Amino acid sequence: MVLRLMADLDWGASVDEQEQKLTAKSNEAKSWADQVEEFDINQQVDNLKITKPNQPETVNGAGSAASGEPKSTPDPGGAAEGGPEDGGNTKEDESLLRKLIHSKLISSKANLEVLQKDPNSPLYSVKTFEALNLKKELLEGVYKMGFTAPSKIQETALPTLLADPPVNMIAQSQSGTGKTAAFVLTMLSRVDISKDYPQCLCLAPTYELALQIGQNVEQMGQKMTGLRISYAVRGERVSRGQRKDDHIIIGTPGTVCDWAIKHKCFDPKLLTVFVLDEADVMIATQGHQDQSVRLQRMLNKQTCQMLLFSATYDDQVMDFAQAVIPRSPIVIKLRREEESLDNIKQFYIECTDVEAKFHALSNIYGTISIGQSMIFCATRKTAAWLAEMMTKDGHVVGLLTGELTIEQRAAIINRFKEGKEKVLITTNVTARGIDVEQVTVVVNFDPPLTQDFQPDYETYLHRIGRTGRFGKSGLAINMVDGRRSLSTLKSIEKHFGRKITKLDADDMDEIEKIAV
Repeated sequence: MVLRLMADLDWGASVDEQEQKLTAKSNEAKSWADQVEEFDINQQVDNLKITKPNQPETVNGAGSAASGEPKSTPDPGGAAEGGPEDGGNTKEDESLLRKLIHSKLISSKANLEVLQKDPNSPLYSVKTFEALNLKKELLEGVYKMGFTAPSKIQETALPTLLADPPVNMIAQSQSGTGKTAAFVLTMLSRVDISKDYPQCLCLAPTYELALQIGQNVEQMGQKMTGLRISYAVRGERVSRGQRKDDHIIIGTPGTVCDWAIKHKCFDPKLLTVFVLDEADVMIATQGHQDQSVRLQRMLNKQTCQMLLFSATYDDQVMDFAQAVIPRSPIVIKLRREEESLDNIKQFYIECTDVEAKFHALSNIYGTISIGQSMIFCATRKTAAWLAEMMTKDGHVVGLLTGELTIEQRAAIINRFKEGKEKVLITTNVTARGIDVEQVTVVVNFDPPLTQDFQPDYETYLHRIGRTGRFGKSGLAINMVDGRRSLSTLKSIEKHFGRKITKLDADDMDEIEKIAV
């Protein structure tokens, strides 16, 4: 059932009012974090007036049936059914705002290295979408989205992805370069609208990324009359034995496993395309790895095209990916020195403690003009403390951490995207998949570490990849407060082969020179 948010209550106005109250209380002894806990966001969500129209909404395109059947949309409410990524508590079985992100392409000069290819289907490239011989309605959808020419990853990968017989692929590309559009085009090209069962499955590690992928599918397939899309995310309840007749399923591993194995809503053996996005997370993280592999083993290896896409792969993950993807997959990989985006300036600031970090941050924000920025912290406690300090300093701040409900996270992301908050302080929950064009600065308040406290190269790349989007210049600033964090940063610098320049945060003239 499609749900529609009514305009008679302004969530943003309610939050703006709350922010003013928080700012007014900034000199009180009570901590900012405690104030946030007292602010009952759940009550704000309950107050949103949501109505269910009498007639299902129909669209002549993606997500709707030609007959006017209701469009399947993600429902964040209800009990959690999935794996680790499906955590959080919700109150009602209601749909949520889905269009969180706008997707565009950046112009990438990075060279792609073809490590392996099928000699019977040699890899070649194209310079126009017309050369791919796409369906007319699909080509119209591509141009409707504003894509005029394939990006580097698309011109390299798409000819092989769309060739017959289908071949499997492991592909790496930078964030924002069009890897999502590449596998979306593949799914839409393979789907047969006349068959009423799921034919394409795409797994994403987070709810937000699944919605972003779905938005791409809906926009690119908007001219494909009768196309139906289903979202297998937390809150989308199904009954045991309830058969899904949607052509494409996009979801998180835990919920998809429930649909396929527990409720038997679709038959994985009938799938013709299986996609793992952010595959390094999927196969390197416990839980995601087990669920993804379990689903992969249910596929028909002879008839299902299997694709793994991500911005990063370490050697261990690459070896595993090649082991689980059969039939000699084509591997397209960025050369390591090209993994870090060229249009991002990287700096680091040496500090003595967390207070010194905040002092340095204040100097930067007070010296150069910053559009919007994202600040990554290691813990929720640090993020809450920093949000309190920056709010007292006069900044309009959004706080995004993993314990928030889906409704709260979506509202905060939307407000940031709309420019209502200029600073988004977060943990790793938004390191991947969130594209906001106005972000010009990313700050690593704490360096990214793995669970065993080693430098996390992939997370670093995804963090700084939130800036410098769509071909614009970006700025990444790293805070270090001791030998361990400095050693971590030097390891990251060595790994990517890119210089991270030391910055004196007390030298205003030097700070002015780094402005993007």
